[in-house]
Amino acid sequence: MTDYFENQTYDEIRVGQTAEMQRTLTRDDIALFSKVSGDLNPTHVDAEYARARGAKGVVGHSLWATNLISSLLANVLPGPGTVYRAQDASFHRQIALGDTLTARIRVVEKQPERLVAFDCEVSNQDGQQVMTGRALVLAPQEKERIAVPTMAEISVRHHDSFHLLFEQVAQLAPIPTAVVHPVDQVSLQGAIESAESNLIVPILVGPEARIRAVAEAHGIGLGKIRIIDMPHSHAAAEQAVALVRAGEAEVLMKGSLHTDEILSAVLNKATGIRTERRVSHIFVMDVPTYPRLLLVSDAAVNIAPDLAAKAHICQNAIDLAHTFGVEAPKVAVLSAVETVRPKIQSTLDAAALCKMADRGQITGGIIDGPLAMDNAINLEAARIKQIDSPVAGVADVLIVPDLEAGNILAKQLIYLANSEAAGVVLGARVPIVLTSRSDSIRARRASAATAVLHAHAIRRGMHQPTY
Repeated sequence: MTDYFENQTYDEIRVGQTAEMQRTLTRDDIALFSKVSGDLNPTHVDAEYARARGAKGVVGHSLWATNLISSLLANVLPGPGTVYRAQDASFHRQIALGDTLTARIRVVEKQPERLVAFDCEVSNQDGQQVMTGRALVLAPQEKERIAVPTMAEISVRHHDSFHLLFEQVAQLAPIPTAVVHPVDQVSLQGAIESAESNLIVPILVGPEARIRAVAEAHGIGLGKIRIIDMPHSHAAAEQAVALVRAGEAEVLMKGSLHTDEILSAVLNKATGIRTERRVSHIFVMDVPTYPRLLLVSDAAVNIAPDLAAKAHICQNAIDLAHTFGVEAPKVAVLSAVETVRPKIQSTLDAAALCKMADRGQITGGIIDGPLAMDNAINLEAARIKQIDSPVAGVADVLIVPDLEAGNILAKQLIYLANSEAAGVVLGARVPIVLTSRSDSIRARRASAATAVLHAHAIRRGMHQPTY
């Protein structure tokens, strides 16, 4: 793009003259347009709501297409000095997040009093028409060439950590994945979407008739995907674990069943895939206001972990951080305060975990605690409280005191801070994908990508759990 705008006057414009521009619809575009326009229609901002009504994801407002036409007229042809007089528009299909739109205008008529009519068209990356119409503008009379004004960068997100995760996994081969009891739309479609994204090779384990009925009801193509017919969720969980033991699957993915059902099969002493490591859940969080992926553990499996369990929770989280390429993850062990208080058990546990790391009982990370939430993730808060720590303010991992604290923290970040959270369970022989019905499409994809990335790390011998 040039660093100046130069208009074309009414006298210079010729019938048949054209201009075009291209832009990809981003999350920022959708969020900012909704904010400015006041349009909070959930079809435009809520992926799950939109999908439940037949869309593949959040749908951009159709008027976004006319904004591209407006930009062309204002900036290119005729350019600065143009005054919009009228716009007729017909909208032909939805705009989805990630669509690349091409806007085109063509002069069709020059009218008296400097009025110019344009045919307008916006099409998507597949060449399908999104919008057609006609615009009428008052063209400038005087020639102008002006510098492009410098605009402050505006974003609803400071970065996109999940995008980096997707880039990491994009070059890897898909991993055979046992999908346990996918008998509702969300779990079945999530597995198929992961397969279509070349993340997994799914093996659907559950009642075949119910799986096919869900697929037919919601237009989900199963193609030649392998289905192992099992009568109910308990049997499906046991069979999926058996596939792992036989080497046929390297990831487990939770479908429409309770978490404790799948973990019961995983932890069965005789037929499961447990290791000497305690299993724990890790939220992988993309927080808009935090400059890196943030791991939060444990918020879904261990209710009130003792010191030994917390040591395993720390090690699992450190291992996952290594998978993401963080060589020495900084682990903050959280409490309500940043000093050891004998009456607050979580501060005692934090101090003990630090000493365990010093003695080599927890390896691969830099652990400090107790730290309160503010000084764990904010350098200024740590400075004000005079905390001298390599972890304070820059934590990669947050170890919470118990499940309640972790669950509340994660959901606060999701619902109050516009964060997204992937979920995975580590500590068994293979990673386990845990998703929620409320997860966005992007969060479910990130959960699958996390498990696939970790499975490849296991293949390379980066992680070798003791059986």
